[in-house]
Amino acid sequence: ALALAVSVLSGCPKKDEEAPPTNDEPLTVQEAGQALEEAGLSGDATNLIGSSIEITTDFTIGGAVEAAAAEIRDFIEAGKAVKIAEGLPFFEIRVGVHTGPVVAGIDSIQVLRSTELGSSAGSVTQLREVTARLVELAKQEGISLILIGHVTKDGAIAGPKLLEHLVDTVLSFEGDRSHAFRIIRATKNRFGAANEVGVFEMVEEGLREVPDPSALFLAERSSNASGSVIVPTAEGSRPLLVEVQALVAPAAYGAPRRVASGVDANRLAILLAVLERRAGLHVLDRDVFASIAGGVRVDERALDLALAVATVSSFRDRPVPGDFAIFGEIGLAGEIRAVQLAAQRVAEARKLGFRRVIMPALNAERLLPAERAGVEIVAVRTLEAAIEAALG
Repeated sequence: ALALAVSVLSGCPKKDEEAPPTNDEPLTVQEAGQALEEAGLSGDATNLIGSSIEITTDFTIGGAVEAAAAEIRDFIEAGKAVKIAEGLPFFEIRVGVHTGPVVAGIDSIQVLRSTELGSSAGSVTQLREVTARLVELAKQEGISLILIGHVTKDGAIAGPKLLEHLVDTVLSFEGDRSHAFRIIRATKNRFGAANEVGVFEMVEEGLREVPDPSALFLAERSSNASGSVIVPTAEGSRPLLVEVQALVAPAAYGAPRRVASGVDANRLAILLAVLERRAGLHVLDRDVFASIAGGVRVDERALDLALAVATVSSFRDRPVPGDFAIFGEIGLAGEIRAVQLAAQRVAEARKLGFRRVIMPALNAERLLPAERAGVEIVAVRTLEAAIEAALG
């Protein structure tokens, strides 16, 4: 059992004592206080109960008995004390002292199996049955359950999508093994926002939270290197400054190569076609390499403009000024489209010392004067205008 319960009924007779007369009046504060004292709580608990109590349903209080009085007060004030019958003159409290686990981790869910089923571990039937039982047990006993599952080479959860539907939250643990940074990303959350991230650093003692990941990712940036651009990304509601790098080189082996690390390779191919057709940049016959420094992966479209400018910077061998931050989506016609959370991106860039921000014109028009303070906003509507503003 995960909880040891002590039930106290005020108004019930003790041994060798006469039973008190039955009446239809609710318990008074004093009678409720006596019940609490019999439950092993301090006498001060009588002051935590409201003016009168009629009858409550059973409830369990986790933690030490000494702290139960405050939890009882919060329970009653929250309106969870429910009258279950008319005229019952007793007051029942169940004080639980938690002696079992609070958090349980299963590593991994694909290797568990139920002997009641004939299928092998990891099958759809086994996953459904085992996960459903674990979730039911966790909710009954108040345990936070962590299910660790296998992943594919692409980073997706292995097996059927069934497992994701049975749980409340899906967290993915990402990071390049050659870097010290690790990212926990929420892809599903029934009780909060999805697409949020937490950034951690691997140190000798284990994982340690990174309170200012933007500064950490930019710590080793070279300020006068061509092909390097800072982009304010927005993972969930959290802005994050990362460095996008591009390298354009002659195609040495016939067919030009497109290599992407941390960015979508298909998106890179589209941007190169737009640069060729709309900006007159002949890069389709060149090898192009793109990467996000620090081992971070960015999937949002706001990266488009920074990646395109970094590619032009490498092609021309002309660095982007070190105080520039760039973001925006690029359409196939070469237009610069607005993105979400523009004000938060500008604020993060300002905090890290960037004084000029190239951004979509529509986003710039919606910024308040206070959000523009301390930063020169360069509003652009076309890809050519953005390249001109960044590289001259």
